[in-house]
Amino acid sequence: MSVSKTPPPAPRGARSQQTRQGSRMRAWGRHHRAMAMDSLHRLVRYPLGNVLTMLAIAIALVLPAALWLTLDSARLLDTELTESATLTVYLDDSANDAQAGRIHEAVTAQPEVDQTRFISADEGMADFQRSLGLDDTLAGLEANPLPASIVIQPRDVEPLAMQALAARLEEMAGIDEVRLDLAWMERLRNLAELGRRLALALGVLFGLGVLLVVGNTVRLSVESRRREIEVVMLIGATHAFVRRPFLYSGAWYGFGGGVFALVLLSLGGQWLSLPVAALAESYGAQFSLPALDVTGSTILLSCSTLLGWLGAWLAVTRHLASIMPK
Repeated sequence: MSVSKTPPPAPRGARSQQTRQGSRMRAWGRHHRAMAMDSLHRLVRYPLGNVLTMLAIAIALVLPAALWLTLDSARLLDTELTESATLTVYLDDSANDAQAGRIHEAVTAQPEVDQTRFISADEGMADFQRSLGLDDTLAGLEANPLPASIVIQPRDVEPLAMQALAARLEEMAGIDEVRLDLAWMERLRNLAELGRRLALALGVLFGLGVLLVVGNTVRLSVESRRREIEVVMLIGATHAFVRRPFLYSGAWYGFGGGVFALVLLSLGGQWLSLPVAALAESYGAQFSLPALDVTGSTILLSCSTLLGWLGAWLAVTRHLASIMPK
């Protein structure tokens, strides 16, 4: 006689179930998307106050960004002026045309010399008369007092290299003097270094201002949702889970402030472009205010978003330590 075996009874109560890594990652991504959209909806729900906060962030970002653009245009101007750095070689008065030609060839053959331009005594006098408008006054001179000269464009425009080249040229026969003016280059580089340090200092100070603005705004938001935070912590929510919506709020504040900063920079550039162009034209030059390109705009938006996120993280982390569920 066969005996049938009955299956064991199913266990009662809660059962533990392991979750796969892929499922946890998908759930983590869905929660991040949900918190990002929920934070954005909360900002849109109260537009006036949040727009004012973003404008405060934008104002804090505009000044260092504008100074950065000014330094960038100054850097381009420095490059143009550096390329125009020259040495002027004055020949002896006793040098004839043949000797002047040989000296010109010897100067051009120097490895440190990039380009040269020979100016005869007659050409120098004609240029001098045209620049000063003294044709009638200088026409009565018995002899031309100006010597022939050679304008040199060196390969290396560093001050030490140009001084070494000038000292070597002065030792050559037939050369009376080598004129080199480096004072304006030193002043320009000192001003550029001062501007870079000023831009860095302002960027740090206004970056701290953005952290304070976002941190204070998020702190008020944390206090207004204190009971909600205590409830979710009672049911086992971690600090990372609680921080997440506030971090996205800070990032949205920073991103919105960056967008407003780009708009203010564009409007300010258009407002000042005509007066700046007219001023440059009065000096016989052409100059236009620089504008942020795609790379610069991306950097500004990334920095503003990161500052908003960091300000929110500092504020939430500090206040979560003081919130204990009861």
